[in-house]
Amino acid sequence: MINLPQRPRRNRKNQAIRNLVQENEVKVSDLILPLFLIDGKNKKTQINSMPGIYRLSKDLMLKEIETCLKLGITTFDIFPNINEQLKDKKASESLNKKGLYLSSLKEIKKQFPEAVIMTDVAMDPYSSDGHDGLVKNGEVLNDETLSILSEMALAQAEAGADIIGPSDMMDGRVGVIRNALDKHGYSNVSIMSYTAKYASAFYGPFREALQSTPKFGDKKTYQMNPANTQEALIEADLDVIEGADFLMVKPALSYLDIIKLLKENFSLPIAAYNVSGEYSMVKAAAAKGWIDGDKIRDEILLSIKRAGASIILTYFAKEFALSKK
Repeated sequence: MINLPQRPRRNRKNQAIRNLVQENEVKVSDLILPLFLIDGKNKKTQINSMPGIYRLSKDLMLKEIETCLKLGITTFDIFPNINEQLKDKKASESLNKKGLYLSSLKEIKKQFPEAVIMTDVAMDPYSSDGHDGLVKNGEVLNDETLSILSEMALAQAEAGADIIGPSDMMDGRVGVIRNALDKHGYSNVSIMSYTAKYASAFYGPFREALQSTPKFGDKKTYQMNPANTQEALIEADLDVIEGADFLMVKPALSYLDIIKLLKENFSLPIAAYNVSGEYSMVKAAAAKGWIDGDKIRDEILLSIKRAGASIILTYFAKEFALSKK
């Protein structure tokens, strides 16, 4: 036998020892489940590009949240699918207290006060232009958008949101939202900033789910260039200064290096969004029998956790929770 001072395989020789030395573990409590809200009653519509994921009317979403709470999922990120006729250039429907989104948030929080409700702040679900900011002469305006976003965040906080998620990528929006929340008595409402949100090709199924594809151009003037790393540090520095409580990287799987970069440079909790395209490509390959979808799901989530994310937004949350029962 060769005399080796170290034999790493000794720590892999059985499952019990492998468990003892395991460095990272994904728990159900790490996960946030995104949900898609539609108008109506007893409505459940399949999102064709996201097998197993549905748009739900408020009554069915309440039942889904109840089920997920029993599975140990505590936090839900809710996105509205707004009727095209209600969209305008200033995203006015986002402030309608009797409208789909705000009235549903209020009812969800009333029925499930123990649930953590995260909301989305951006203009695109409500905008007739399909962009995250105010559009004028073909340009997405930064500063003019900020007041719209702060009003949107306030309306969501009033409706019961626990965490505000600015996904718009306008410069200065975290500070403006933080100031507005504090000024109006919502200092306990958290901000999970979409800090490093890249202009990615992985968002297609999500845009189908919300029918929020830009009516012209793309989002490259405000979302980040996938080629850039240092830019994420600049964005994170600004978000910390402006009052963010969490820093998010989106997408996750192709940006594990960015997750690790933020984890190593900032003390705030790091979140990562395992986005729709990442979910759908696993489901598509599994349906063909090319991969074991469950094992790939778990490996992807573990890789995101290992990279440094303590919070993972993922469409896999419910099935992962079920697998742990």
